[in-house]
Amino acid sequence: MNKYLKQKIKKMADRDQQFVEFVIKSIVNNPDAVQVTRTVDELGVLLSVKVDKDDMGLLIGRAGSTAKAVRTLARIVGMRNNARVNLRIEEPEGGSLGKTKNVEDVMGELGNM
Repeated sequence: MNKYLKQKIKKMADRDQQFVEFVIKSIVNNPDAVQVTRTVDELGVLLSVKVDKDDMGLLIGRAGSTAKAVRTLARIVGMRNNARVNLRIEEPEGGSLGKTKNVEDVMGELGNM
């Protein structure tokens, strides 16, 4: 395979990553904190997204509607390049996703109101 063809394939392959990065940077308040990494395996392309913890709500949207829309758009771009694209939103450092509170913590917070 010649050098020109390899560069063209690489450029086409990165379109999904560039597109998702553009869309997410347009949604969030801190676009400099957006990181999109691309990995390819036998299942297809996985785009992992990291955003500032203050922007998680904007990226996910009400009932996950914004995240679902971005995933749909990423899949459409992938189909145009004959690739299966999945999007994973990673929890930011210091984020509250995945943290569970016990009864004592909740009661303490209620007592401080």
